[in-house]
Amino acid sequence: MIIDAHHHLWRPERGYDWLDAPGLEVIRRPFTPQDLTTELAAAGVHGTVLVEGGRCHPDEAAEFLGYAADTPAILAMVAWLDVAAGDVAATVGRYRRLRGGEFLVGVRSQVQGEADPDYLDRPDVRRGLAEIGAAGLVFDLVIRADQLPAAARAARAVPQLRFVLDHLGKPRIDEGEAGLRSWRGPLAALAANPNVTGKLSGLVTEAGPDWSPDELRPFVEAAIEEFGPERLMFGSDWPVCLLRSDYPGVRRALTAALPPLSAQDRHEIFAGTAVRAYDLARRVEQLAPAPPA
Repeated sequence: MIIDAHHHLWRPERGYDWLDAPGLEVIRRPFTPQDLTTELAAAGVHGTVLVEGGRCHPDEAAEFLGYAADTPAILAMVAWLDVAAGDVAATVGRYRRLRGGEFLVGVRSQVQGEADPDYLDRPDVRRGLAEIGAAGLVFDLVIRADQLPAAARAARAVPQLRFVLDHLGKPRIDEGEAGLRSWRGPLAALAANPNVTGKLSGLVTEAGPDWSPDELRPFVEAAIEEFGPERLMFGSDWPVCLLRSDYPGVRRALTAALPPLSAQDRHEIFAGTAVRAYDLARRVEQLAPAPPA
C-alpha cells in the first residue's frame, strides 16, 4: 500500500497567477483527475490526498471535493481558507455541506506567502487555528524555513490541533550543509510537539537543477531522527515536482534517500502515517490494489 499524501490539480486560467512566473512553463497547463490516475498507475500508488495549490479562493473547494467524490483514488482533500479572516468555523461548515464534503480532512493557508516570519503568532491567526482544531480538521503548514520557529510556538499554543508540515518546511537543500544547519534546529523544535506530523514532499524542487538522492539524504535522515517514521509521510508534490522529476522519479528518489529501515518503518512513511494523520482507514479499505510500478 502506497499513499501519496500531497499532490495538486489545477487549471491555470482559474486564478493560478503564480504559474505565470518564468521557468514554470512545464507546469503551466491543466492537470486533471484523469492525468492523476494515469500517473498513479505508472508509479504503483494506491491512493492520494489532494491539497489546494495556491489559487486561494473558496470556490476551489467545491471543485476539488467533487473530484474526490468522483475519483476513487482521491481519498481526501485539504482545502484553502484564510486562517486570519475571523470566519473559519463558518467556512468549514460551508465546505462540509458541499457535494463531497465528507472528504474534507484539513485546510491550509498560504503562510509561505506572508512576509512576516512570525505570522503564526498573530492573535487572529491563533484564533483561527483553534477553530480548525475544534472542527476536528488538520492544518497543513505550508511555510518557509524561517517560519518554523513561529510554527513551533503555534503547535505548543494550540495542542488540540493536528498540524502537518508540508515539504519539511522547505529547507534550502540547494545550499547543502549550510542549508541543513540553518534548518535542523528549528525543525527539531517543531517536531518536539507531538501534534505535528511531517511530509517528505517537495524536496526535489528545493534541491539544485542537477540534484541527486544523495543531496536529499541528509535532510531526509534528519527528519527521520526528529519525527520518527511514525510521524512522516510520503508526498509527491506532483505536478510541481515536474520542474525536477517525473512522478515515478520522486518516489524512487525518496526510496534511495532513506536510511536502512525496517519494513514496518517504510510502511509508516509510505502509507501508515498518512492513514492516521488524515483518518483514511475506512477509505483505504475500499481501495483496489494498484499495479506494481
